[in-house]
Amino acid sequence: MRPRRRDERRPHRGDRHHRAGPPPPARPLHPHPARCRPRRGTGPRALAAPPHEERPRMTAHPDALLTVHQLRVSFPGKGRRAPRTDVLRGVDLHVRHAETLGLVGESGSGKTTIGRAILGLVPVAAGTITFDGEPVHDAGRARRRALSRDLQVIFRDPYTSLNPSRTIGDTLSEPLLAQGGDATKARARVTRLLDQVRLPADAAGRLPREFSGGQRQRVAIARALALRPRLIVCDEPVSALDLTTQATVLDLLLDIQESTGVAYLFISHDLSVVRRMSHRVAVIHHGEIIETGDAGPVTTTPAHPYTRTLLLSAPVADVARQRDRRAQRAALRTP
Repeated sequence: MRPRRRDERRPHRGDRHHRAGPPPPARPLHPHPARCRPRRGTGPRALAAPPHEERPRMTAHPDALLTVHQLRVSFPGKGRRAPRTDVLRGVDLHVRHAETLGLVGESGSGKTTIGRAILGLVPVAAGTITFDGEPVHDAGRARRRALSRDLQVIFRDPYTSLNPSRTIGDTLSEPLLAQGGDATKARARVTRLLDQVRLPADAAGRLPREFSGGQRQRVAIARALALRPRLIVCDEPVSALDLTTQATVLDLLLDIQESTGVAYLFISHDLSVVRRMSHRVAVIHHGEIIETGDAGPVTTTPAHPYTRTLLLSAPVADVARQRDRRAQRAALRTP
């Protein structure tokens, strides 16, 4: 075996023939690039603009699809005798049919743990989680598998949630085949899913490394839509994207909700993104819901000091305004 030169590219695990050398030139991923551009008024300036943006276009149903009541989640402390730490302390929230509930809070507030508890990824210490009238907080493996038809998730980093050695077509067809679907129908469904997220049909034969971050997030959205769910947990789905790509992905999620009636639990630390997406907003701090209400009032004139601190933390282009906002934020934090 000849020694590998220092400047030679290491073969990637997803390379089919493990050949060294530069990757092939990227091909355009859509025959009509204009469809992938953000609409007027939804670009990066719109996301950073004062809160007077367009409301979500889908009207929420009055009945609750998901209900979380007095949810408590605790994790063991460091060391054998260390006490357990309560991450969530009596959380109450609900998501209606075709509604987007924005769940906002800083890092470590417990917002992602709520999503993981709903998905059955962390044990529930106390409280109940009800989906469509049935308790699911203690559901077993078989019940969870059946529930996956109605409850899906979009993760923050799509690249780590996609198998780098499997084509996009295989990834999208996997949940369909796992539920006993026909291979021919699964391929047809994959084609429709790619069109729904504005990717060309030939993207099914490509690997995740051939896509940009925004395109991989569209693949993750398509995978979440494969089984036609009724609720999708969106865990910081645009936090790793630039502002222009954020606007495109947010528009796509709104269009999907308008056409399918799916509900979203939209988890984010960014109030401007939550305002753009949500019908209602719940603010979480240290594992407790401290403020909830319609998206407009909560994200523009919040009542709780912590929510006002989050609002003032968003940067603005004007230097003088930014200085004033920094002073106001410091005053709120002063006891």
